[in-house]
Amino acid sequence: MHGNLQSNAALLERLKSGVSSVGCEVAICAPYPYLAQVQSELEGTLISWGAQSLSEHESGAYTGEVSASMLVDFGCRYVLVGHSERRSLFGESDVTVAAKFVAAQKAGLVPVLCVGETLVERESGQTVTVVARQLDAVVGFAGVEALSAAVVAYEPVWAIGTGLTATPGQAQEVHAALRALVAGRKMELAAGLRILYGGSVKPQNAAELFAQPDIDGGLIGGAALVADDFLAICQAAS
Repeated sequence: MHGNLQSNAALLERLKSGVSSVGCEVAICAPYPYLAQVQSELEGTLISWGAQSLSEHESGAYTGEVSASMLVDFGCRYVLVGHSERRSLFGESDVTVAAKFVAAQKAGLVPVLCVGETLVERESGQTVTVVARQLDAVVGFAGVEALSAAVVAYEPVWAIGTGLTATPGQAQEVHAALRALVAGRKMELAAGLRILYGGSVKPQNAAELFAQPDIDGGLIGGAALVADDFLAICQAAS
């Protein structure tokens, strides 16, 4: 929940000029009120855009909610689903996340499914169990084939906004486990699945993280608010 019209304009302008020199896919997931601005600024550029959440409902008496079709109206390609803050602060269950995932795909959006464990869960050795449960909830609801039109993001909850970062080895271990879980259902799908890392990625650690064999990119938080930092991370990805 950052930004305003003026700061957004400056950020987007800098990103538009900077991405021409990077060789990776770039997308911005913005707060709902600024989707029109983002669409206007980014249409025809190399940057895709999307939203940070959506409703599992298509329409109806759900005051304050935003549907997938509304996001499509603003040219969104992506939408985050099950971000750790949605799960922890707003009580979104695995069932709700799965329903949102399906709603996004039904409208033609690419869901970015976020999974991750808390510090307590990591310290008690439950990391893989937790991310497997979160992934299985979606696969059980939507089918494994649905992952071919989705992105998965591993975001250790203990490393978001805390300044803590999983070591490249720790991150790779979970990414490899996620890919193996999918491979157990469909091998060829797992090979092409994009799994992003989201946990305090910065220009200083991006290259080492992205060098890991199962880390395909980043879901960037705070560093994305500083254009030069975000562009440096994009350079590391490419």
